[in-house]
Amino acid sequence: MRSVPEAIVVATLAAVAAAAWHPAAVAQDLAARDPFPAFVEGLKAEALSRGLSASVVDRALTGLEPSPTVIERDQTQAEIVLTVDQYVARRLTRSFVRTGAQMAATHRTLLGDVAAEYSVPARVIVAIWGLESNYGRFSGVRPTIQALATLAWEGRRGAFFRGELMNALEIVDKGYIDLEALRGSWAGAMGQTQFMPSSYLKWAVDHDGDGDRDIWQSPQDVFASIANYLRDHGWTRDRTWGREVRIPAGGIAPLRDKVGMRTEGCRAEREMTVALPLARWQALGVRTAAGKALPRAAIDAALLWTGKRAFLVYGNYESLLEYNCAHSYALAVALLSERLQ
Repeated sequence: MRSVPEAIVVATLAAVAAAAWHPAAVAQDLAARDPFPAFVEGLKAEALSRGLSASVVDRALTGLEPSPTVIERDQTQAEIVLTVDQYVARRLTRSFVRTGAQMAATHRTLLGDVAAEYSVPARVIVAIWGLESNYGRFSGVRPTIQALATLAWEGRRGAFFRGELMNALEIVDKGYIDLEALRGSWAGAMGQTQFMPSSYLKWAVDHDGDGDRDIWQSPQDVFASIANYLRDHGWTRDRTWGREVRIPAGGIAPLRDKVGMRTEGCRAEREMTVALPLARWQALGVRTAAGKALPRAAIDAALLWTGKRAFLVYGNYESLLEYNCAHSYALAVALLSERLQ
């Protein structure tokens, strides 16, 4: 999701973790900050001022220590990053796709109900579920409060993570999950949906009706929460995400120069051209992957290329970028959903 830093998907799944983290430099930088205990006292005061219960604040923050592992993960930069094509190839293995198909069959009735209610295809829900948590097998083990407090103190994106920490405390305060069970990724993403706390509060759904919005254990809540997020971020019923295409013999550069690139949005969005009607792309010489004419449909599409492959992507693809604004992620979801279909 957009609130999750874009580098998480690439960095955590890169083939080689970088050696750009310099412990001495990081230690010097952290030493210049307020001592962590004093920082936590400020967190306590802010949480209480927001109306959170003193008992929850004390249990969550008293005796808290920063996590060296979280600091290392945040400071490490990837020297070698997988290309989009490499990422997709490594994630969408035959075994991974086969497991997705099995999971889709296992939960067919539930997925059908959720798809009908939220107007998001079951195969797309399963694809996101698979990419985020390996079909529910792994959703993170790090204590969320400690991870967010560490990142807020470290300071690289301090204001963002401080806000997410307050949201996490609110989740516990409202009884959505016990403090001890509040665990997720090193960056604070939670559950099988990998929602940040702010996204949880806005889009998590109690689909099974038990009073909890349980994105950690309940398949009903997990699937509905993913669908709810996509629907609220513009997913359109009965429309695909896009298609792979062939570009003219002149290559991508003339098309890019003629059409123009986007100038707003996250980095991934700025790596796409402006959107044009399919008829205009047809006139510019773009064809389907099979070399045939593009559909005669009144749909605007942006052109995206990954090095070896090119795609025309529609509004639903942009909804996937809202979940995580990285083409490696969005294309992996889109292509996996096609294989599950």
